Amino acid sequence: MNQENPNEKKWLVFYTKSRAEKKTLEYLQKFGFDAWLPMHKVMRQWSDRKKKVEIPLFNSYIFVKDIESNIADVLKVPGVSWNIRHNGKPAVLHTKEQETIQRFIETGLTLETQGIQELVQGQEVQVMDGPLKGQIGEVDSSYNDDKLYVTIESLGQQVIVSIDKGLLKPL
Repeated sequence: MNQENPNEKKWLVFYTKSRAEKKTLEYLQKFGFDAWLPMHKVMRQWSDRKKKVEIPLFNSYIFVKDIESNIADVLKVPGVSWNIRHNGKPAVLHTKEQETIQRFIETGLTLETQGIQELVQGQEVQVMDGPLKGQIGEVDSSYNDDKLYVTIESLGQQVIVSIDKGLLKPL
């Protein structure tokens, strides 16, 4: 039988506050954590110039190599919002996956990522960040590819708000 070693360090997956990935990485390293933020270069257009900038490969995701019992300590670090879970357990980026991502980045090719989490009408969700953090609602309809209308009932009133899909966690 395959027994897991509770003291084995794994690449645990965490969600950061929006646009705070680099600062969160700095904090994690400052606090002594082995953290990894995959970055890639993209061309950005401004009104007066074009420039290559380095951005996170996965928006709001950061990886920390540690043991599961230290998750609570990681969550205390400024910028870390929550631990990503898969099938009721902490999500783990396997070493082979980490090496593959690193190889993709090293190629210098243009990379694009897309979440596979599909939220459907009627699904119950929780807002994970921003001014509505903690609120529970129901997916009402789609606004566009990135935003959903979510119905939140509060004080006997119904409020429909447009929220970025990345801020929602299915319940």
